Amino acid sequence: MLHSQKCQYALRAIFELAKHRGNGPVRISDIAEAQAIPPRFLENILNELKGGDFVESVRGRAGGYMLKADPTTLSVGEVIAFVQGPIAPVHCMFDGEHDTCPLAEKCPYLPLWERAQSALKSVYDETTFADLLDNPGPTGELV
Repeated sequence: MLHSQKCQYALRAIFELAKHRGNGPVRISDIAEAQAIPPRFLENILNELKGGDFVESVRGRAGGYMLKADPTTLSVGEVIAFVQGPIAPVHCMFDGEHDTCPLAEKCPYLPLWERAQSALKSVYDETTFADLLDNPGPTGELV
């Protein structure tokens, strides 16, 4: 399953806000620079995340965005599901789509797709942003 660029940017924005949690608002330009996200696109993503109650905005000269959710409980899966929708390895695994498949009752792949979906969902749902902050990338530094 490929995640959209928008979903990847949303995850990176949440990650950046999690890095600065408790230190006040972070400006869009700072998030954009740190996470290599086009600022105009980031503004739309942050507004969407605000609507999902993940982030909050602060107006004014010292304004910006702050992570509203607790990074120790906010999972990567929650953000992916909000931005991109349900996680599934194939189209027929989306809610209600299985019934429209002419091979649904005798599909030899269905158990495989179900296991793959469960494994992927488990990894995303069990990984919090705090986990990501505790595990730097291959260079040993947080992005």
